[in-house]
Amino acid sequence: MTTSRSPHDLKCTADLGAQYITATPFYAKKHQRFYDELLQCEILKPLVAPVEGMMIKEEGTCNFVTPQGVASIIKHYLKESGSDVNYDSHVHHIYFKNRRWEVSRKAGSSEQFDIVILTMPVPQILQLEGNIVNYSSAIGPSIVVHTSVSFGVENLERNKDEVQPLILEQLEKVLPGLPKPASIKCQKWRFSQVAQAVVDSPGYMILNTKPLLICGGDGFTHSNFDGCIDSALKIVDVLTSNL
Repeated sequence: MTTSRSPHDLKCTADLGAQYITATPFYAKKHQRFYDELLQCEILKPLVAPVEGMMIKEEGTCNFVTPQGVASIIKHYLKESGSDVNYDSHVHHIYFKNRRWEVSRKAGSSEQFDIVILTMPVPQILQLEGNIVNYSSAIGPSIVVHTSVSFGVENLERNKDEVQPLILEQLEKVLPGLPKPASIKCQKWRFSQVAQAVVDSPGYMILNTKPLLICGGDGFTHSNFDGCIDSALKIVDVLTSNL
């Protein structure tokens, strides 16, 4: 979940990951308290505009948008948690030291923790170094264009300057006569949808028990908002049983 803002107008935003959230009848009921809370706080609102190419897979499915950007969901829960949040901290190493986890940032600083939870995409977890390798208001106009999965795979290693004109050419066919944009951001998603989740979708994986090291996220369930909620709830259960 990421929201990008125009360098020319900070009120002009675009969601580069999920543009809208789909809740099937099953998950709308299972995760009702989450949807109700987000709707009450006006973080979510029903999607009323048409979406080109939308596929309704199940009758009774609801779609929602985030007026302040999909990142506002994360900010809401971080605020509700009362946690101290540090941004722009690129984790590079995780070491087992003095019965605790020492997390080193790419910038060079480090800090020790009793419990570490990793929720980045699984390929990025596997790239971490250290002991972990031993365990497996006025809104500006904006347009987001997503390619198909097959197009993304076929052009993954190509330079973005080569791929961007192809995408814009197709956009012109879908929406002819668009004005020239003030800025364009071509985003390559190397880690995007979960093509193959962990077997049996456990929601988490414990890499070490003492001290506790857990991996989670939709890579351990299924690739959507409800998959993230399922993983989070199961991680909370593991945490409470280990505290």
